[in-house]
Amino acid sequence: MGTIPIVELNEPVNKGFTEEVDWRTKGVVTAVKNQGQCGSCWAFAATAAHESYQVQFKSVANTINLSEQQLVDCSTGSPYYNDGCNGGYGVRALEWIKDHGQTTGSEYPYKAVNQECSANSGSYRIFGVAEVAGCEEIEEVLLRRPMAVRVDASNWHTYKSGIFSNCAKNINLAVFLVGSSETAWTIKNSWATTWGESGFIRLAKGDTCAVCQGPSFAF
Repeated sequence: MGTIPIVELNEPVNKGFTEEVDWRTKGVVTAVKNQGQCGSCWAFAATAAHESYQVQFKSVANTINLSEQQLVDCSTGSPYYNDGCNGGYGVRALEWIKDHGQTTGSEYPYKAVNQECSANSGSYRIFGVAEVAGCEEIEEVLLRRPMAVRVDASNWHTYKSGIFSNCAKNINLAVFLVGSSETAWTIKNSWATTWGESGFIRLAKGDTCAVCQGPSFAF
């Protein structure tokens, strides 16, 4: 799959933010989930991006729960090439959602295993997918919406609280960027609320853990 072009959107910058951006305070970020023993972080990051898009731009309640399992089972093969619990890419999962739509978690429950695809479409849809390049562009886009990102989370299992910087840039986890301050990025993970700061982590500002190298969002 080729590079997805960056798009210019005629959306107003959220002027409610000054030095800090935190989409949780705006009710746009949905609940933290738990991917369990399945390498499906990419499906959770894409679903988080889609859920927030529905809340922010389609006036859907932030209790919306869309189906990660549908992405695990169905976004395999050409042209998406995700590999279920063995890994994948959030941006390709968002492309699948653009092409097929996504259903709810109640209609297609999460099992944390690879299964045959049983529902190849859904009523929740997006218009497109865009990628962001570099920390400065992330700051600009983050004024408008949160986004899926990829990181090196090799040492994240030790994280409990505070601003974290103990990582390299060997990307191995997809997560959801929801906020920014002068000193830190705020990120929603999919390791349940018992991990980190109620399921979130703050990373030191800059390209810490390679956070600026692969962001994407739905529109």
